[in-house]
Amino acid sequence: MTSATSQAPQLNNDAALARARDHLRSRQHADGWWKGALDTNVTMDAEDLLLRQFLGIRGERETRMAATWIRSQQHEDGSWGVFHGADGDLSTTVEAYAALRLAGDEPDAEHMRRACAFVLAAGGLERSRVFTRVWLALFGLWPWDALPALAPELMLLPARAPLSIYSFACWARQTVGALTIVMTERPVRPLPFGLDELRSGNVPPPPRPGLSRAGVMVALDRVAALYGRRPVRTIREHALRRAEQWIVARQEADGSWGGIQPPWVYSLMALNLRGYAVDHPVMRAGLEGLDRFVIEEGDERRLEACQSPVWDTALAIIALTDAGVAADDPGLVRAADWLLDEEVRVRGDWAIRRPEVPTGGWAFEFANDIYPDIDDTTEVVMALRRVAHPDRERVDAAVARGVAWTVGLQSHDGGWGAFDADNTNAFVADLPFCDFGEVTDPPSADVTAHAVEMLAREGRTADPAFERGLRWLRDAQESDGSWFGRWGINHVYGIWSALVALEAAGASPADLQIRRAVRWLEEHQNEDGGWGEDPRSYEDPAWIGRGPSTASQTAWALLALDAAGERSEAVGRGVQWLVDHQREDGGWDEPQYTGTGFPGDFYINYELYRLVFPVMALGRCAR
Repeated sequence: MTSATSQAPQLNNDAALARARDHLRSRQHADGWWKGALDTNVTMDAEDLLLRQFLGIRGERETRMAATWIRSQQHEDGSWGVFHGADGDLSTTVEAYAALRLAGDEPDAEHMRRACAFVLAAGGLERSRVFTRVWLALFGLWPWDALPALAPELMLLPARAPLSIYSFACWARQTVGALTIVMTERPVRPLPFGLDELRSGNVPPPPRPGLSRAGVMVALDRVAALYGRRPVRTIREHALRRAEQWIVARQEADGSWGGIQPPWVYSLMALNLRGYAVDHPVMRAGLEGLDRFVIEEGDERRLEACQSPVWDTALAIIALTDAGVAADDPGLVRAADWLLDEEVRVRGDWAIRRPEVPTGGWAFEFANDIYPDIDDTTEVVMALRRVAHPDRERVDAAVARGVAWTVGLQSHDGGWGAFDADNTNAFVADLPFCDFGEVTDPPSADVTAHAVEMLAREGRTADPAFERGLRWLRDAQESDGSWFGRWGINHVYGIWSALVALEAAGASPADLQIRRAVRWLEEHQNEDGGWGEDPRSYEDPAWIGRGPSTASQTAWALLALDAAGERSEAVGRGVQWLVDHQREDGGWDEPQYTGTGFPGDFYINYELYRLVFPVMALGRCAR
């Protein structure tokens, strides 16, 4: 292994860094923020068309443009996947196929025949996920009786009850709240076509064992279904009103729900079923907000699942200061001003479990103040400390509130989740309708690492919260020397987060945990000098640390090695990979998805990751 004190190869990366820095600066909005596009998969576009069909507002133009985009993403085998290079996904393909049928594509068209063949080979409609079958049921293409029950009485349970709405992670909580109305009302708004060609005739899989926790949840689902046939009408209507009021109270200023697509579309449908016409102010704000998440390029139209201006802006500030931009640079001061204006000063769902914690922190989006998060807050605090802002008192006060809020959201085990403290109820994940994505928000290594790093840089190393967080982070190291990456793919992201935190905490480069992580990175470096890790690593251990080199993952590895004090051949080769693969405009191409929504199910391509992280890495390595 190369010594941490060995001489780094003398690579001339100054020109590459300057081009990347200038390109990043050119991406700043006049108001001070940065925002890259977030690409996910075509279910966003398919469900947008299905939502508009349900509400009776689907137009020819958006249908044509969305269909053009969906067709452009189809694989040769007829399927659609959930990330670049992914195998075909059954449910994604079913939803894309249904949307194209809405757009007028006939089943005997060549691309539709290929899609149909893929669906049948993968098990047909019968093997699609619950959420896909909910969409089908809305249009009479799947029987409501064949779906799990989701009673609105859930909304009446006390917050600390084992199966209350607050047992779910914030993203699932809002989705479930809306679905309690949709799956109770069981609407059917027929389409002029069926999808019988996608039925395989497969028998549904048998229920899970009765003595297991999952089996208990299946039994509870059957009880809920029986109750749903003969509910106590006064209680049922009270529960539906509670759900309706709960949804309306959580609409954000931009018209969204949480700034993310799933609860947004279900909330619009739920309120429509409760009598809200499409021109009602709540509905109108929601639909106008969705339009602001649309990207149109040429004849194609796609919908972002979410937007990341706060996150992108904080990372851009850190990257530019790493690249040598002066702390009092007007662009950075403008960015800091924008971030200060984005501070969350209202109480959100996090306060249900932590009512004593004062407000503070930052959220991911332009306007999802009900759900600030730990990751954004920690990065914003560290970014603000990089800027020589003229109003120091204002910065200090906002930072103090953000730090206090972060400490207040620490879970009892010492780690941090993304949005809530102690959101670890394992029972909700076994409910029969929870067959897609994470539904709880337990502490993760990457979020905990960012909180530990922030506290260390704030001089809070004597704080019990820091000590408990550092202990949690050290205990979370995997047996192979890596850390799991919850919100970025995957172990490369986890190692970057952890080693930068350990460096900030004062750990020596000779620390055994650091040396094991460095060895992991060296062993997983690609022959071309870069690093890459495929999203399949979440489900298949054979993919851990494996994948084509990407700009963002190569940068994460370099940042980790820099934090470990490495000046090795591995660092030189990684820097050279970035230099060699840079575009003339200073950016990098990166079709691969390196962001994670739900491990195993949902992934994100952050447009700015391929720029901000290489700028950080080249800047730090140039030192």
